[in-house]
Amino acid sequence: MAEDLREGLLLGMGNPLLDISAYVNHDLLQKYDLNPNNAILAEEKHKPLYDELIDLYNAEFTAGGSVQNTMRVAQWFLQRPKIATYMGCVGKDKYSKILEDKAMADGLNVRYQYTDQEPTGTCAVLITGKKRSLCANLAAANCFSQTHIEKPENKHLIDIAKYIYISGFFLTVSPESIQTIAKHAYENDKMFMMNLSAPFLCEFFQKPMLAAFPYVDILFGNETEADTFAKINNLNATDRKQIALKISNMDKINNKRKRIVVITQGTNAVLLAKDGTVTEYPVVELPEEKVIDTNAAGDAFVGGFLAQLIQNKSIDTCIKCGIWAATQIIQKFGCTYEGKPNFQF
Repeated sequence: MAEDLREGLLLGMGNPLLDISAYVNHDLLQKYDLNPNNAILAEEKHKPLYDELIDLYNAEFTAGGSVQNTMRVAQWFLQRPKIATYMGCVGKDKYSKILEDKAMADGLNVRYQYTDQEPTGTCAVLITGKKRSLCANLAAANCFSQTHIEKPENKHLIDIAKYIYISGFFLTVSPESIQTIAKHAYENDKMFMMNLSAPFLCEFFQKPMLAAFPYVDILFGNETEADTFAKINNLNATDRKQIALKISNMDKINNKRKRIVVITQGTNAVLLAKDGTVTEYPVVELPEEKVIDTNAAGDAFVGGFLAQLIQNKSIDTCIKCGIWAATQIIQKFGCTYEGKPNFQF
């Protein structure tokens, strides 16, 4: 274990959500105009969905939100509390208490901003077979403001972090906070990392995404996100290896290191674009009966990756750990795990 594996080394910022997960049929997806493998923000027409899941579909509650999941998985690997700090906004209600208790039990240093304007955010997770549709009602998560990162105690946590990770989902909430953190990372030569997170973000939040892009040292995304990003930004490429290379070569402010791009493709190989070349990493394809829930596979992948990165392991090891983490998490319901990880590299 690296000597400098210390408290506050890793900082994550995102939207804390209480996941409401249930197995459903395609009729419910059609009723709410949802697609089987997608992630969207809730509109007015989706508001009844959450109660319907609870009342009619035997839903389960788990602590969620993409970055919070990733930080929890990283902590699972590190087995030492408070290496990772997490910031996001929640309501002043029982759900935020559940979220905080769960996250702290998993070793996170939780620094929520609390608002009385909205309840804690929720995310409907509709599982059909091996696919999942996410419909997030951000609620309080939408209320995150720059004032939170300006508080001395939080500014200190930002100052001591060497690795910073945000989700694309956060672009819809506080692009000004992202810019502040990104510039801080650049000025202090810290590693700044981002996830494309969902196709709709590439499409409808292109401006704040591209504003953050020059600061991004490592970019994560899945196949549909990468395809959408390439199309929206006129990269003139449909081959994913070419897409990964073109993204890695987009404008970057910190020229001390080149951008690394990691694209996951479900059961197909993970693509790594680094130093002008693309490497493929095969994933472990589990027997179908072992796959329980693919919902948190992407979050878990990044969690495993970051746990190795902050210990100065090679990118090769980081990706292999990411694949191992995702393989573990999809065998359970929600972003959950047990025991100590026995990843070997």
